[in-house]
Formats: sequence, C-alpha cells, structure tokens
Amino acid sequence: MTDAPLFNRLALIGVGLIGSSIARAARAQGAVREIVATARSPQTRKRVAELGIADQVVETNAAAVEGADLVIVCIPVGACGDVAREIGPHLAQGATVSDVGSVKGAVLRDMAPHLPPHVRFIPAHPVAGTEYSGPDAGFAELFVNRWCILTPPPDADTAAVERLAAFWSLIGANVETMTADHHDIVLAMTSHLPHLIAYTVVGTADDVEKLVTRSEVMKFSAGGFRDFTRIAASDPTMWRDVFLHNKDAVLELLARFGEDLAVLTRAIRSEDGDKLHAFFTRTRAIRRGILEIGQDSAAPDFGRGHAELPQEMSKPYSND
Repeated sequence: MTDAPLFNRLALIGVGLIGSSIARAARAQGAVREIVATARSPQTRKRVAELGIADQVVETNAAAVEGADLVIVCIPVGACGDVAREIGPHLAQGATVSDVGSVKGAVLRDMAPHLPPHVRFIPAHPVAGTEYSGPDAGFAELFVNRWCILTPPPDADTAAVERLAAFWSLIGANVETMTADHHDIVLAMTSHLPHLIAYTVVGTADDVEKLVTRSEVMKFSAGGFRDFTRIAASDPTMWRDVFLHNKDAVLELLARFGEDLAVLTRAIRSEDGDKLHAFFTRTRAIRRGILEIGQDSAAPDFGRGHAELPQEMSKPYSND
C-alpha cells in the first residue's frame, strides 16, 4: 500500500469484472484517494453500492468524471465512442482518460475525436480476466503478475504515460507499451483467435446431437473440451465487439489457422504419423515457454484439485 496516492479521484465507467477488480485493487493498494463509479444498469449500480467497492455510485457518466484526474472506461469496445462523446465536455483539465478494451486501434479511432485537447488519452488493455462477469466477479488480485499493455498515441504526454504505468504496476500488473496496431495483431493471436476457436468447438458439440448427445458431451468432457467451455462462457457482448472491431487481424490469422488445419487434416487422412508427431513436438515448446516466464502454473491438470480416493469400499475386491 502506498502512502501517497497516484491519483486523487478515479472514475470508473462500467463496473463488471475488470472495473470492480480495479476498484478493489486500487483501494487495497491506496492508489487513489476516492473512487466514483457508474454503470448503465440501475441494478448494477445498486449492487456496487451494496458491495461498497466505490466511495460514490452515480447515475450518469458525466457525473462520474466530474473532477476526476483518472477516468477508466470499462465497457465493451463497441460502446466506447459514444461514452467518449458523452464525457468529453465534463472532463477535468489534465485528466488521464484510459480504457480496458481488448482492441486498441478501434478505441483510438472511436474515442480520440471526442476528447478535448486538455486531457491525456492513454488506451490500455489489462490482459487478465475470468469467464465470469458483473461486480461480484471482481477481486483485487486479478492483475497480479498479468500484463497490462499501454498503447499511447504518438503525441502522448510521457509523464502521463509513466503515471498510468505506475498505477497498473501498483495494483500488481507488469506493464508493456506498444502501438495500437501491433497490440491488435498480438492479441488476435494470443486471445481473440483462441476464443473464436473455443466458441466454435463448443458450438459444434451442440450441433452434433445426432452423433453425441448433450448429456454425453457434458458427462464425458475431458480436459481439452472442458477448458474450451470455460473460454466459451465469456461475456458474449464483449467478444462480439472484439471480433467486429479487430476484424482485419482476426481474419488474417484465421486464414493462417485454416492453412495449418488443412495440413493436419491431410496428415491424418494419409496416416502421416511423422508429420503429426513433428507438429505436436514443436507446439509443446510454446507451452514450456509460457511456464518458464511464469504465465501459468506447472501443476498437473492446470492446478485443479481432485477428490480423494474412497476411504472404504462397500464390497471388498476378491478374485476368488
């Protein structure tokens, strides 16, 4: 916890998983003096007030940003432009405005035209999350040892970028800076394409009920399919906007994925075991690299707990 808060007043527009986690972490670390939050839904605003994760909960975006020196927009990227238009006239002199969207090029294009020249606009993307959403889903440790990518425009104020980076570092994140365009191609590969594949696999399982019943799919889910269902349970509004706003990068990588899938299809059809083995050996190295840099647990079965063996057997085994 810091003795001198980095910002005086933090305004959070949207208090779902990410927004509520920012609120909890910022309060736990003393990163800000005051937190003001708002959300589109009255039910969400009511729940945020009940949870006590913000000092004030207000009804409008304009009211939230009044006097704030840090504004973080935590909503689906498709709504960012409209929110920027709404809050622009109410932003304080010198305020830092940021976001948490998974697409950065579209956010820059949609938000920047509506923000006044007296604010510092620094888009950001905390690469963290779970399959759950809403203010109850957040927790202060969400960003610990995860990356937060800042994508400041070329003319961004250096001191403002450093101050925002310090904020994210204080709540546990590792911070990297890159251009918006590079961010979008990197995340298309590491996040967007995997989500699209997960949605497709789970959708296919739901479509083939003549071959495999839904109850069988759920009952006999092995680790691979089970993990796909976790990814495919993510917020559908958020992911709809991600794919629509990072279309070019996703389509480019999807085409490459299709080419690789065709190669594997031919290898299976022709029973080319050597090609399959070589491909699978190469891809194992990626997993080892992720473990080596601490981006996942090396514990078996992804660290999941397992039930203990039964202590007593109702009928002892006998080979008589």
